[in-house]
Amino acid sequence: MKILLKNAKILTMIDENIFNGDVSIENNRILKVSKTRLKDKDFDQVIDCEGNLLMPGFKNAHAHSAMTFLRSVADDSSLHDWLFKEIFPREDNLHDGCIRELSKVAILEYLTSGITACIDQYFFIKEFKETCLELGFRSVTLGMYDNDSRPTPLLLDYYKEFNDTDLAKMVIGLHSEYTIDQNMIDETAILLKKTKSPFYVHLSETSSEVSECIKRRGKTPLEFFDSLNFFENGGAIFHGVYLSEHDYEILRDKNIVVVSCPASNMKLASGICDITTLLEKGCTVALGTDGPASNNGLDMFREMYLATGLQKLLYKNPVSIPAFEILKMATVNGAKAMNLPDAMYLAEGQLADIIMIDLQRPSMQPINNILNNIVYSGSKDVIKMTMINGKILYFNGKFLIKESISDIYSKVQKFTEELKYIK
Repeated sequence: MKILLKNAKILTMIDENIFNGDVSIENNRILKVSKTRLKDKDFDQVIDCEGNLLMPGFKNAHAHSAMTFLRSVADDSSLHDWLFKEIFPREDNLHDGCIRELSKVAILEYLTSGITACIDQYFFIKEFKETCLELGFRSVTLGMYDNDSRPTPLLLDYYKEFNDTDLAKMVIGLHSEYTIDQNMIDETAILLKKTKSPFYVHLSETSSEVSECIKRRGKTPLEFFDSLNFFENGGAIFHGVYLSEHDYEILRDKNIVVVSCPASNMKLASGICDITTLLEKGCTVALGTDGPASNNGLDMFREMYLATGLQKLLYKNPVSIPAFEILKMATVNGAKAMNLPDAMYLAEGQLADIIMIDLQRPSMQPINNILNNIVYSGSKDVIKMTMINGKILYFNGKFLIKESISDIYSKVQKFTEELKYIK
């Protein structure tokens, strides 16, 4: 299948230049990015972009997709109370039969936000993988050791099975320093050694988390995991709000990506990730929505706006972090966090994970600076097209998937009613 996206403005994310041109796609790869017109007759499908902007899709580098059943259930709580009194008890009611539908509604929301891939950390990972393959969504799933449901041999089998597919990959991680025991540490060490996987973990999200870890371990959470050599193949930490000078050195030297989740951290009053200092120290920063229970939206435009706005407020400096740097966090750096080097740019040979920004929407007019418009005035309604792996899954406000959207919503509501009471 050869597709031509013609008459477009193009932002490759290799640099911040925007130019007019055509993009050709063959199967799941970008065939050519051309500044001259390509011939319609050479393609199976031709889409006139009408001067709208093509760019790489956004990468949601931290999510708990199937937490949709907890959206707006446990708001206005501290992180500790939110987790231990509201979230964890309700999650005990989860079963594999509901994960597919709960994940589907999250994926639909990702598509409306121009998100073409996510790192997902949740339960029943095989069901999530199969859902992604069914809908055509790209994901990197976090495999975490559990003696009962995910023993090491099973995770090793999953790791091979997942990474034999194009769309649904798997990496190894843990939930956090404060939810693990020695057996989890030992088994995770085995998994990392056998798979050579990068390592992923919630880390330094609150000041109390860091201080309690120092009391227990004599180290910050990052120093602790680094002392176990868990980051020998890189990886990412989720949140990274409270970091020490030594933490910054570890992050830079071990090529660990910090995934900032500004909306979730703000809503839970956990704090503000110091993205400005991270960049000054030579660290890589990506963006994540976190889950729909703590955000509550899965909206990359909101994350981009808050990422830059909170830095300006934190430093009382309106020039902190320009728009292009924020767009890099939402695209290129997210791909780095996911270990997806062929999903970074809109360029020849890269995966055809492409979004179209509708420049005719009121929030995009008038056009003085397109990059600034996307970050400072953009919203979900400017996403005209979301293409993943060479297939258009969302176009002009319609989902191009086989299943009825109303049926998905109906099933999700049914499972939500069943799961929302703490047993």
